[in-house]
Amino acid sequence: METQALEGGFSNAPVESSYAFRTALNVMARPGMVETLTGAMPPVGLSVAAGTLLLTLCDHDTPIHLAGNIDTQPIRDWLTFHTGTPFVDTADAMFAVGAWDALMPITRFAVGTPQYPDRSTTLIVEGFGTTKVELEGPGIETKMQGDLPDVKPFQLNAALFPLGCDFYFTNRDQISALPRTTRVEVMPCM
Repeated sequence: METQALEGGFSNAPVESSYAFRTALNVMARPGMVETLTGAMPPVGLSVAAGTLLLTLCDHDTPIHLAGNIDTQPIRDWLTFHTGTPFVDTADAMFAVGAWDALMPITRFAVGTPQYPDRSTTLIVEGFGTTKVELEGPGIETKMQGDLPDVKPFQLNAALFPLGCDFYFTNRDQISALPRTTRVEVMPCM
């Protein structure tokens, strides 16, 4: 394992992981809101926000699927050293990380069961997307505007409720979220 894998973790884990966990909860509770998330310095290819989120939410009992360009040896070594997480295929992942195109189709990820809807995959998407959307649902007073990589997969996912996947979107040190309870529509043209 290279020296790079040993670096880039939290310098003050109790404080930084608490802050990161609070931020992750806030953005999931308020879909479309964007916050700053820092603390980790992951290897090239993984954003600061995604790396910080993974260090906060994952451990040796949290299987991860790395998709596309995220699935590199430096990122695997870094996550192994800092979290001990196992790497798995899509069907067994609690978390999946990658660019939107690399995660497609999202139907290959677990959506939970009627008895255990929480046994679904949370997808961490690197990038916010460019499709302007309106969001409605729990945590949104009336409507919220946002940017997503697509619309239809999120509409189909919301229709599965109480089953479905939850999503985090990261870009450099920025994070937002979209829970399965959020309804998504393309913004009307002005």
